[in-house]
Order: sequence, then structure tokens, then C-alpha cells
Amino acid sequence: MFDYESPKPKEPTDYTGLKIGAMSLPVFFLVAFFINADAGLAASIVSCVILFAIKLRWHLRKHIWFWVIIAIILALHVPLLLMVRWPQGNAPTLFYTMPIGIADFVIISGALRLAEKLFLKDSS
Repeated sequence: MFDYESPKPKEPTDYTGLKIGAMSLPVFFLVAFFINADAGLAASIVSCVILFAIKLRWHLRKHIWFWVIIAIILALHVPLLLMVRWPQGNAPTLFYTMPIGIADFVIISGALRLAEKLFLKDSS
């Protein structure tokens, strides 16, 4: 008479966002100490984006070329952080850092996708 579905087993909560935020917090403090807080926020957002891209492509972690590409991406971000003159509190910080972070995520994801197609023969 009544059609009850059996309860599905409850999956554990995914704390990926919290872990990524916690891992980028030392980056913020380090850069804020040596440069300024706005550059620290930009570096923190970029590190969050890189960590999120790594999380999405985590199945490639056993390949050395994956980590080489991540290291190259990180090495390209250091001069960018040092060369760009970040405003010091005059403009809303998220207004200019989030579009940069989104564009950065698209570029990193595209680079990882291209590398996956080039290096994995059985990828379709």
C-alpha cells in the first residue's frame, strides 16, 4: 500500500573547501607580512584556485608530469605577484582579485586538460 524507499546510507561530509582555505591561510600571512595585505589576499585566492584545480584533477596525482606542470604554474605566479603593483586598500580588493582568480582557474584547468590529452595515450 505504501511504497517507502529504504533510507540511503549517509555519506560523510566533504570538507574540501575548508581544507583548501586552511592550506592557503599561511600563504596569506606570509605574503601580507612581506608585501602587504592586498597582495596577500591575491596570493591566497590564487593558491586556493590552484589547490581547487589540483583537487579536480586528483586522479592524475601518480603522474610526474602532473606535478611538474603544477610546479611550473606556481613558478609563473611568483613573479606575477612580485611585479604587479597591488593597491593598498584604495579599491575593493575582491573586485579585482576574484576575476583574476576565475581567469587563473580557467587557464590552469585548460593547461592540465591539455597536458592530460598529450601525455595520456588512452585518454579519450
